[in-house]
Amino acid sequence: MNDRMSLSPDAARQLANATKTTPQMRGITPRYLLRALPWVDVESGVYRVNRRRTFVLGDDRITTYADNDGTNHVVPGDLREMPYLRDADDALLTELAGAFTEVSFESGQVLVQSGDPADRLWVIVRGRAEKRMTGRYGEEALLEVIGDGQFFDLDSWTRSEPMPYRVQALTPGVALVAERSALAALTDRDAGVRAAMDDYAAGNHMVPGAEVPVDLSSGHVGEPDLPGTFVDYEDAPREYHMTLAQTVLRVHTRVADLYNGPIDQTRAQSNLTVQALRERQEAALLNHPEFGLFNNVSAGQRVQSRTGSPTPDDLDELLAKVWKQPGYFLAHPRAIAAFGRECTRRGVPPVVDTRFGSPLITWRGVPLLPSDKVRFTGGMGSGTTEILLMRMGEAEQGVVGLRPSSVQDEVEPGLAMRNMGTDQKGITSYLMTAYFNTAVLVEDAVAVLQNVEVSNYHDYS
Repeated sequence: MNDRMSLSPDAARQLANATKTTPQMRGITPRYLLRALPWVDVESGVYRVNRRRTFVLGDDRITTYADNDGTNHVVPGDLREMPYLRDADDALLTELAGAFTEVSFESGQVLVQSGDPADRLWVIVRGRAEKRMTGRYGEEALLEVIGDGQFFDLDSWTRSEPMPYRVQALTPGVALVAERSALAALTDRDAGVRAAMDDYAAGNHMVPGAEVPVDLSSGHVGEPDLPGTFVDYEDAPREYHMTLAQTVLRVHTRVADLYNGPIDQTRAQSNLTVQALRERQEAALLNHPEFGLFNNVSAGQRVQSRTGSPTPDDLDELLAKVWKQPGYFLAHPRAIAAFGRECTRRGVPPVVDTRFGSPLITWRGVPLLPSDKVRFTGGMGSGTTEILLMRMGEAEQGVVGLRPSSVQDEVEPGLAMRNMGTDQKGITSYLMTAYFNTAVLVEDAVAVLQNVEVSNYHDYS
């Protein structure tokens, strides 16, 4: 028996029109990097960065690898990071690489003391250590924190001089060491390497990455002969070509014809595809092995976190590297949260500022942009990540985004949607393409904090 006295809501809904949203997508992020980059419209898809001539610079790292039984070895070709071995033949490098032996160390262990004979070259395979020396007035001075792939001390090892600083481990780790006698044995057999090493030991080498100097005179009186000079350019400046993210969107004509209101099905499909292309674009701009920003930081612009967690001191070190008009930090949201915890612990909460319509924390007035595209090494649970600092814009000789000035069937700057026609099954295909790249105009426009740990929490009670 039905004792209802009015129409039920379920029945009434059959006559009502539901208010519908456009399709939602969890993978859409604010993409702050794409919004912060100054974009340069590039003609013909090529952007050439002309620079003053500089001296050849490697990445200041010696790569290592582990064989099947877990024993670590030096990659022979990476020994060319030593300037006097740059032109050495492969056989010599292979022999020298075989002279490295593995050493383990514990946290707090002193690896070398200041004044000790520099009879071994150390390559850090895994772990962190700090270089310290006694300052001018007797105080302890921290010179640098070093990590995976870095080596010490090449100058003292080459010249067989005492160590100028103390090296103490901050974490447990593994290193590879080579006796100086191994280098001497090889140079005794190779006159070219011997001459190059003697030249290096005599100080007749330029600092890698330094620009060729311009001869000037200043502060003079009278009528001295003024130096003549010119500014030399790189013979083969780097060229950035447009890269792309691309896919084919397929929409059945039956769907487009019959189910196109109130939401245009083709437009809804294309909008979500554009969002996915832009997400992939941001990931490539950060992590691509050739042009990704994290892979285009020069050796002198890398900083190791001293304690693992990102601290105000660490970000200050980055600001000391990119001190000319720093624009933005960029980090994984978990790294920003870890930095916030370290600020809370020290009682220096960062200032919040509104950028791009969102509240963002800042350090020294520089916003920290979150991006989930920043990579983790070793997994999200206990891995390490990196924090980038950038100067932005062509006028500031910073970082710029690149896109074509125009493309056929463009729906957004640098993004095209091209109708490829309808096949015999009634499916219309659209070629969706985003063209882009990024360029670092001068090496000191970017710096990176490496080996950042994000899993450290504190008891504030």
